[in-house]
Amino acid sequence: MAGLELSRGRAALALLGVALLFAVPDLTPLLPGVKLLVVHQGLLFGFAAVGLNLLLRHTRLVSFGHAAFFGAGAYATAVLATHYEVAGLFTLLATALVAAAVVATVVGYLSLRHTGLYFALLTLAFGQLLFAIAQGQQFLGGSDGLSVRPGPGRGGAPTILGQVFAPEVYELLVYYLTVVVVLVGLLVMYRLANSPIGNALDAIGQDRTRAQFIGIPTRRYVWAAFVISGVYGGIAGGLYGVAVKHVRPEATLHFLRSGEILFMAILGGFQTLLGPLIGGVVFFFLKIGGRNFTDYFDALTGVVLLLVVFGFPRGIVGSLGGDRSVRARAAAVRSDPTVVLEWAVAGVGRLGGALRTAARNVRSVFGGT
Repeated sequence: MAGLELSRGRAALALLGVALLFAVPDLTPLLPGVKLLVVHQGLLFGFAAVGLNLLLRHTRLVSFGHAAFFGAGAYATAVLATHYEVAGLFTLLATALVAAAVVATVVGYLSLRHTGLYFALLTLAFGQLLFAIAQGQQFLGGSDGLSVRPGPGRGGAPTILGQVFAPEVYELLVYYLTVVVVLVGLLVMYRLANSPIGNALDAIGQDRTRAQFIGIPTRRYVWAAFVISGVYGGIAGGLYGVAVKHVRPEATLHFLRSGEILFMAILGGFQTLLGPLIGGVVFFFLKIGGRNFTDYFDALTGVVLLLVVFGFPRGIVGSLGGDRSVRARAAAVRSDPTVVLEWAVAGVGRLGGALRTAARNVRSVFGGT
């Protein structure tokens, strides 16, 4: 469980990160082209990746359909707001949580009869099934989706504790609510990872047969982990619905969203607690910046993924190293600032090595064509 332990140095960095999250609304106006909603969506999808990481890190299961739970939560808020004029934000979020839990329970029960590739394909199939239902049902708005704007006279947004707020204030309040939810979710995940349940899931991920032999009810534990993972996605989807105030199948349920959530976990480092969340924020900055400068964003994403897999397999957070290496590097910089140039050269060499390794793998796959 070393990847999820918080030492004194990392706790200090975590506190700095918390302060930075609450300061984001004041910082975004200083950054050209960056809006609060971009960071907000990065946090939400990153939070969904934190849930997916429970499967990746502990049970060694890869889900290609995690957008199903994100979309279930988002559509739960939209259906209640549009068709039943439910305005209370916390009621909408509670419904999103329940909807995602139900979907995850059913999908997990049917998918976890298999492992490996078959499990991954089943999750992909269920995710695409929900996408097709949302796109084909007029009740769910079809391909245009639904708005999360309950009734007239409420400012075009859900109410918070019965109060209607101006759009700018509402956006800030929902963002701060997201930050609180993310922090609580990270704390819960940390406690879970360092509990007997987390140890049992680790044992299952390392050797399921041995775990069964020593008496661990593997199917029950993995099913519970799958549902918890889905609930994280549903909460993120519900917050997405009340933040963006419009839900579409392409934006919430498409299999590309599942791939992006998985990419965020890998980018940030799925062996760590904070990695998937940071990966989500970084990914959205890449997404916005890449689409502003090039029409080949998907190709850019592929290049970044290759660099991470072959050059930095532990992800952004995992590659930072432990606290001892951080302190050692800080001391080295104080004694000789020019060492930074040496590290930069070494980093460029590592990137070159990653590209060469990627090229060799591509040649081996395609037979040198």
